[in-house]
Amino acid sequence: MVKEIKDNNFEAVNNAKLAVVDFNADWCGPCKMLAPIIEELADEMDDVEFFACNVDDNMKLAQEFGIMSIPAVGVFKNGKLVDMSVGYKPKGSLELFISANS
Repeated sequence: MVKEIKDNNFEAVNNAKLAVVDFNADWCGPCKMLAPIIEELADEMDDVEFFACNVDDNMKLAQEFGIMSIPAVGVFKNGKLVDMSVGYKPKGSLELFISANS
């Protein structure tokens, strides 16, 4: 399951051992294509917590992590950003990206 993250509840990401945050927006076509892939990975990767963050509604987080292009997928270990992938990626590529940073 992908949990929605907002400016005021980012501590859920900080408290996770390994977290993936999908920074997106409602108007973004590639974001809409990526969302079901993120959902599938959330169901398949039990050791990772998945979150989605709408950058239009949560500009503070977008600024904090320097999000300039979306979709952007960040991998966080113990609350620290370890890597960021920008742009649409097919499922296999995204899974490899997450695994490489776990």
